[in-house]
Amino acid sequence: MVKMQLLSFRYGKKEVLNDISMRLEPGKIYGLLGENGVGKTTLLKVIAGLQKPWNGSCSVFGEDPFNRAPSFLSRVYYLPEELEYIQNDYSIRFFAKVNGPFYPNFDNEKFEAILKEFAVEGDKKLTSLSHGQAKKGAIAFALATNADLLLMDEPSNGLDIPSKTLFRRIIVEYVSDNTCTLISTHQVRDLENLIDPIIILDNKAVLMNASLEEISEKLYFGLHASIPANAFYSEPVPGGYLCVMENDDLGESKVNLEALFNATMQHKKRMQELFAPNAAEVSTPSLRPE
Repeated sequence: MVKMQLLSFRYGKKEVLNDISMRLEPGKIYGLLGENGVGKTTLLKVIAGLQKPWNGSCSVFGEDPFNRAPSFLSRVYYLPEELEYIQNDYSIRFFAKVNGPFYPNFDNEKFEAILKEFAVEGDKKLTSLSHGQAKKGAIAFALATNADLLLMDEPSNGLDIPSKTLFRRIIVEYVSDNTCTLISTHQVRDLENLIDPIIILDNKAVLMNASLEEISEKLYFGLHASIPANAFYSEPVPGGYLCVMENDDLGESKVNLEALFNATMQHKKRMQELFAPNAAEVSTPSLRPE
């Protein structure tokens, strides 16, 4: 569905993405993780056709996104972090009435059902809603488009804790089985138990593009009384230390996304070596010294 080959992007002389190669498949909810400033938003904009690669290629449904052909635009929905594009003096319901027809599979019943679950008053002017309520209205519209490719940039920002829990459930319940969903975040706990596969983006490089099953096969997440010498990462928790290490016949374990991210940031080169063979065309540019 989405194929990037040696994709690079820069703002002026500042290089943001460098030789990124990756495939995204339908029916999966990808989590795009990374620290602020590593290019997550830029990558989403390239896929959505809002930015043109400086070098390399990005293909979506076999088309060049930057051409922004109607056949492409009707199948893709990009939900940015900020909502200026809909923060006008009208309601989210009016926004849906005007913009829904651009998406052939837009489902107004789904839209209304999600608004109800989020407890968003659809006829209230967006300017009169809190940021969190406006964000939930925008999420409802995004899911109701039933787009084949759904791109969401930091969708949980601005949501309170109960709403974040509800957001995860709504994504699972309402995203189409055939939709490829890519959710960008730097708050990994917000998307726990939702995203799979996991993509970790560093400055200009893909460090990991792997399913939770692949991660569990190669890494072990366990509680230890003391920190093993071969631990990639450890943090104190009640009862000892949560440790991440290579899975040398240690068995299965539940992946902790925050610990995974921290371990990857501390051992970038080794993690890329571990997961590059199983990741679809993961790029292997030189990394900064650890």
